Amino acid sequence: MSAVKGEGIAGRRVLVTGGAGFIGSRLCARLSFLGADVYATSRSSRAADDAVQWLPGDVVDQDDVEHAFDVARPEFVFHLAGRVAGDRNLDLVRPMLEDNLVGAVNVLVAAQKRGQPRVVLAGSMEEPVHSPYASPSSPYAVAKWAATGYARLFHALFALPVVVLRIFMVYGPGQRDQSKLVPYVIESLLRGEAPRLTSGTRAIDWVYVDDVVDAFLAAAEVENVEGQLLDIGSGTTVTIRDLVRRLAETMHSSVEPIFGELPDRLLETGEVADVKRTKEALGWTPTTALASGLRQTVDWFAERADVEHGGSSA
Repeated sequence: MSAVKGEGIAGRRVLVTGGAGFIGSRLCARLSFLGADVYATSRSSRAADDAVQWLPGDVVDQDDVEHAFDVARPEFVFHLAGRVAGDRNLDLVRPMLEDNLVGAVNVLVAAQKRGQPRVVLAGSMEEPVHSPYASPSSPYAVAKWAATGYARLFHALFALPVVVLRIFMVYGPGQRDQSKLVPYVIESLLRGEAPRLTSGTRAIDWVYVDDVVDAFLAAAEVENVEGQLLDIGSGTTVTIRDLVRRLAETMHSSVEPIFGELPDRLLETGEVADVKRTKEALGWTPTTALASGLRQTVDWFAERADVEHGGSSA
């Protein structure tokens, strides 16, 4: 069970942008379980759902955002919509600008104009925070960095109650994006194929998806954290190479991953989340050990593979 009870969410009107995504869908399920009146946006049409009232629309479109606010009339807003990709490609600059910066600004503007609900923004570990001279590492990172700047502006200038959570590397059941390491490696090993990877030397702070959901709930309810940027991670790092080894051991796989097949990305860092400061601010700390989180994630993928293959093991 979650360490964050979320009693303050019950019966409240909540808007989740990007509610169909990996973290968003998990958050919507928890909010519904807690008894919130949940509205969620999605770019694609969604089937009718008793737990969530779906609002089709794109956060890049200000009219769509304002319509979502008019329908939901939220007391809490969780902004998770956006585009996630760590590639350093030039052709990602404008899509990242639009999806991750313009979308965030549209949400902030709508919140300011429509009652100033508490807004929790999903930031990223990729955005630099330790030096004003630091260079963002990718189009995604700089868009997230700029969105955090706008969030702080809205709090300082307009008193909008906004909190930004700087989320580290999230993994867990339900993550199907094959550009992400954990689902890619698990799916490859289930097929008996060797994952083709970078050198694997990068150290990463991994955090389980349900712990991230706990953090969002805490950021919505805890007072006197408005305007802050808080790290959401485990407080420890594990290299890619070691994580892949742990996944293979969990799956009892003898398939040998191929490290060094792909180039390491430029400007990658090995930051660790400042969980002590986050605990002081939110009373939140991650509770899922890496071994347990990987086990639950592997089980989810294995069960899905069984279903897709008519009950036979992949």
